[in-house]
Amino acid sequence: MPRSDPTAEWSQLMFRASRLWADAGMVVALRSWRIMAGGQTAERELERMVSEKTEAGFELTGALAGGRVKSPEAAARKALNVYGKRVRDNRKRLG
Repeated sequence: MPRSDPTAEWSQLMFRASRLWADAGMVVALRSWRIMAGGQTAERELERMVSEKTEAGFELTGALAGGRVKSPEAAARKALNVYGKRVRDNRKRLG
């Protein structure tokens, strides 16, 4: 089985990272509007934001420390998957 071109793999990872970066910026803006409005909606959003970040951090740390990630490319893919899903879900929910 031929190995894939590492340059192509990193290019794809960079594209995915750029898309995640753009989506994350939109989520920050949308969340900021909710938080600035104040009240219980702002409190719930802040609690959700902190718990999501904590959960994502533990998920990624567990994958990296547990030996399931075998290469730098796999680590990048795992990070993009863990954070990307949450960012996409928040963008849909907020926007």
